[in-house]
Amino acid sequence: MQEQLKLDNQLCFRLYTAARLITQAYHPLLSGIGLTYPQYLVMMVLWEQDAQPVNDIAKKLYLETNTVTPLLKRMEAEGFISRSKGKADARQVIVKLTPKGRKLESQASCIPFQLGQAVACRSITPETAPGLYEMLDDLIHTLSSAGR
Repeated sequence: MQEQLKLDNQLCFRLYTAARLITQAYHPLLSGIGLTYPQYLVMMVLWEQDAQPVNDIAKKLYLETNTVTPLLKRMEAEGFISRSKGKADARQVIVKLTPKGRKLESQASCIPFQLGQAVACRSITPETAPGLYEMLDDLIHTLSSAGR
């Protein structure tokens, strides 16, 4: 077998596995507040800045709007967000937090710490994390630019 085709030599497999396992680690933390991981991502975007167009949310999450829209419909049915037509452009859909969605922010504030405790990694420390974030941001930027 060729070395470059071994599973252990694939960066993409390591990234995929790490992402899947981290998402699994979030599950018990998020289920306590009634969110799935994709919903949590949307909520973080809205907690950072409320009242955003669907297109902007999708762009920040590196997703297509046709992926985000069904997710938003479920979140609206659960009472976390509301969706309305844009005032300047009726084709635009604006997503806003409801009081129930705003209340979740305080409930979710401990989740990053709890996740950090659950997946404590010796090689990722407060000193090394910024370098890791920078490398991953560079990889994300490179890959997202290549896909256009």
